[in-house]
Amino acid sequence: MSVKTHKIFISNGQLRFIHDDALRPLLALGNARVCRASHVEPSQDGSSWSADMVPSGGPLLGPFPTKQKALDSEVEWLNANKLR
Repeated sequence: MSVKTHKIFISNGQLRFIHDDALRPLLALGNARVCRASHVEPSQDGSSWSADMVPSGGPLLGPFPTKQKALDSEVEWLNANKLR
């Protein structure tokens, strides 16, 4: 059994985190704002995936052979660049 971890950043009384259904109860703690950070999409021919980080001011990541690899890269980039 694997354990999933989540990073939660607290600054000036505000929580910042990558949305996950397991963290949904945190949205009830105050005025919550959820915004799109990226777009994970398949290529035109469906042979690869990319993570478009432009909504967060970042680059286009990929191509990746699987959607999961694109999602993992998306989370890694957001943790390193936006949630500090």
